[in-house]
Amino acid sequence: MIEGLYCGKQNCYDVLGVNRDDTKHEIAKSYRRLAKKHHPDMHKSRVAKEKAEEMFKLIATAYEILKDEDARKDYDYMLDNPEEVYRHYFHYYRTRMAPKVDIKIVIAVSITVISIIQYLGARHRYSSAINYLVSVPKYRLRALDIAKQEGLINGNIKVKKGRKTKEELREEEDGIIRTVLEENMDIRGGYAKPNVTDVLWIQLVLLPYTIVMFAWFHINWIYRFDIKGEEYGTDEKLYLIKKYLKCSQTHWQSIENSEKNKYIKLELWIKEKFDDWKLKEEEAMRMKLAENPKYRSYRRYMKSRGPGQITFED
Repeated sequence: MIEGLYCGKQNCYDVLGVNRDDTKHEIAKSYRRLAKKHHPDMHKSRVAKEKAEEMFKLIATAYEILKDEDARKDYDYMLDNPEEVYRHYFHYYRTRMAPKVDIKIVIAVSITVISIIQYLGARHRYSSAINYLVSVPKYRLRALDIAKQEGLINGNIKVKKGRKTKEELREEEDGIIRTVLEENMDIRGGYAKPNVTDVLWIQLVLLPYTIVMFAWFHINWIYRFDIKGEEYGTDEKLYLIKKYLKCSQTHWQSIENSEKNKYIKLELWIKEKFDDWKLKEEEAMRMKLAENPKYRSYRRYMKSRGPGQITFED
């Protein structure tokens, strides 16, 4: 018997007055009889009530252990192998003290929380992008022109001008401009309009379909272009360019169509031409940085006293 585990120094079978071979029905029957006998409400004096309460808790503990098949097996193993103290502690705290929560519920709740945060975060970024466009004069004036052409400004603001304050008119105008920008602006990349299908829950539901389409895409690619030798179409050329650039889908979507057309004109889907273009771009970038006074100053700083060097100068 181990203090602090199961029934402590007492044997759970002895507490209930049963044998190890008794069935669950016999154990439950003995428990009901003893619980009724030692229930605190059955005693009047304070001392007797306190003793009965302790005994009642011990009886309840013994019954909770012996009525459960797994807990009873662990307890029987402890009785037969008393020397394995650490194993008994591990099994007791793993089964008896661990929270009784279904792991499926935990996973489902976690995925739901992640999906909500994911969608709200994307919604916040998109809203920030629209708010920024509303504040930029170029986009604001263009949106006002579109609103006037569609009759949104005249119908919603000027007709009711006498009944609204300047602040209300300003807020309503900003709302109309925001609506026009949302309908006409093509925002891509990390600030694009959120889509429900991008959240984790939907992605997991669509995972089998995604795997099948992924496999079909590569099988079809091998059959068409490696075996049959077909020429690449525009979509296939862009796919190869994106693959060589090693950019994410979000980054690829943020690239303007004019820039993608430039890639196609340069035939960058051909690996050799892409490598030559990449070297030229890197060399041009190095030349540009070398001519930049701020970059030259930064290089001198890194060379003379970059981070990691301690100096006592001001």
